[in-house]
Amino acid sequence: MYTEHFGLREVPFSITPDTSFFFTSPHSQEALNTLLVAARNGEGFIKITGEVGTGKTLLCRKFMATLGDDFVTAYIPNPYLEPRTLMLALADELSIELEKGVDQHKLIKALMMRLMGLAVEGKRVVLCLDEAQAIPVVSLEALRLLTNLETEKRKLLQIVLFGQPELNRKLELESVRQLAQRIIFHYHLGPLRKDDLDYYLAHRLRVAGYAGSRLFSRGAVSKLFSASGGIPRLVNILAHKSLMVAYGQGRQEVTDKHVAEAARDTITKKRRVWPWAAASVSVLAAAGGLAWALTR
Repeated sequence: MYTEHFGLREVPFSITPDTSFFFTSPHSQEALNTLLVAARNGEGFIKITGEVGTGKTLLCRKFMATLGDDFVTAYIPNPYLEPRTLMLALADELSIELEKGVDQHKLIKALMMRLMGLAVEGKRVVLCLDEAQAIPVVSLEALRLLTNLETEKRKLLQIVLFGQPELNRKLELESVRQLAQRIIFHYHLGPLRKDDLDYYLAHRLRVAGYAGSRLFSRGAVSKLFSASGGIPRLVNILAHKSLMVAYGQGRQEVTDKHVAEAARDTITKKRRVWPWAAASVSVLAAAGGLAWALTR
């Protein structure tokens, strides 16, 4: 593998979200700041959108890791679930023990009691839903009803929706207008700018243990940007392949020719129209309404 050849401790351009590689570009830092401010203000719903591969999942994990000890986080990576299953997933994330085959009333009561107990302990609960564009509309309504649970001071549950732009169209539906009106904080996560790409590459290489001189030539960086459109996931794929090509040729620097060779067998914005390629952000009596939503 090329890691030893280039003096690296680990692979620098994995597409697996790893918060140690989080790059504070203007886009990502502003999005993270938006999330932290909204969470600390106790807003009910927060929305982060971005095209495929722009780093929403990594941002989500960084956000959860940055929150202090006064927060309890729940994470559901695939919310394509009907309301009851979604509530069961939330209960599991909050370590709630339930009887097998528990009915809706007991499920809601268990969630309410757990949320109230955490509030008494001074804890705030944040539920992060990844790929939120896939969540069924009826499940969105169930979540809205769940956020009606509150003390005199604040909401017992905050929800952050991370999704592709299709989420915006779903929230424009008349049936979820009440939820859409509750989204006070939102941010659209864009691709890396051309000026940021050089710093992005250097950052990931440094985290991976690289201590040498410039590894990607300026021509290679320019070629990477034109082939990827600044989409971090594509940048990582192409950079990884480019390092492999350079290693295979025994070179110590990645050039534009190495990137071009890596791009030839990679789906890029010029070879296929990806969705992002054409793009240029007192406990109330909610339990009754929530039970109705769960049984629809």
